[in-house]
Amino acid sequence: MIVNPTKIKLSNPLASKLKWGVTGCGSFAENFFLPALQLMQRSKLLSVYSHNINRAKSIAGMFGAQNAFDNYSLFLSSGIDSVYVSSVNSDHYSQVINAAKAGKNILCERPIALNSLQAEEMINVCKENNVILIINHLHRFHPQVQKAKELIEKQMLGKIVYISASYNIDLAPDNNFRFKKELSGGGALRDLGSQTIDLLRFFGGEIYEVRAFMDNVLYKSDVEDFASAIVKFEKSGFGHFNVSYNSKKASNRIEIVGCNGSVIIENFFGKKNEPSKLIIDLHGEAKKVFRKRGNKLSFMLRSVQRSFLKKETPLVTGEDSLKSMKIIEEIEKQCRPIKNL
Repeated sequence: MIVNPTKIKLSNPLASKLKWGVTGCGSFAENFFLPALQLMQRSKLLSVYSHNINRAKSIAGMFGAQNAFDNYSLFLSSGIDSVYVSSVNSDHYSQVINAAKAGKNILCERPIALNSLQAEEMINVCKENNVILIINHLHRFHPQVQKAKELIEKQMLGKIVYISASYNIDLAPDNNFRFKKELSGGGALRDLGSQTIDLLRFFGGEIYEVRAFMDNVLYKSDVEDFASAIVKFEKSGFGHFNVSYNSKKASNRIEIVGCNGSVIIENFFGKKNEPSKLIIDLHGEAKKVFRKRGNKLSFMLRSVQRSFLKKETPLVTGEDSLKSMKIIEEIEKQCRPIKNL
């Protein structure tokens, strides 16, 4: 039987492409986010905003955007339906709130804001305006992280004993906003620690106790270059993370240890073109090793597309980032002011 295609009715017709606006034109947006966005078939870059109009025009021309603005209100009214907030941390609060009031779904860089009070208001305004707020904790989206999460949920590792995450890079103080506390809120803890804390919570569940240290081990600046903490999970076991700006050859990895086995993800953080390695070692089974080269941003953007287009609850919510921010604030409260270190 030949079916007339004009008679076919889709119960859930596909939505049109997302029309993106990007605010903030730093190196991450230029070198990582926007190239990944170009690979998304159901997303299109429409507008770019920067405090520097010449920078906005340059990025718009580089990635085929129709519009470039240094006026945020005009940017929001340029026909976009989704906003990626990639500006300095101190701008997240106002830009997210204004985007939410304009009815735009939002993907915001981490940390969500300078403090938990700002984060709570951002989340509430998004709810009041019926828009989705997603925070870019992109490491959750990697297939190896998803596989580790699956093993935990299926109780293949048994009761969780210990989870650790290390994320160390070399970033010497310069004109980067991360070294200006009024713009960033802090150093390695807020920048890299926001990611490791999120993964500890993703794997181990909620955290209710923290013991921590912060220091300037190598570089002297207004923000710390090292942070480390031990945490106690509500459900089971302990976690640990360390982050730093002072390591040229660090071995960055995630390790999850249960009473019946372990999972290790090596070469995971801060590596663009090298494959990461997943090691699964379960009691009574042969050790398994998998290598995977994957663009975490592409995995993340596909998930964000689906959430925005289908109005689905995202994998990473504003509330997730708020909980991480409260842990960061507790760590900072426990540690001495950076100027006295």
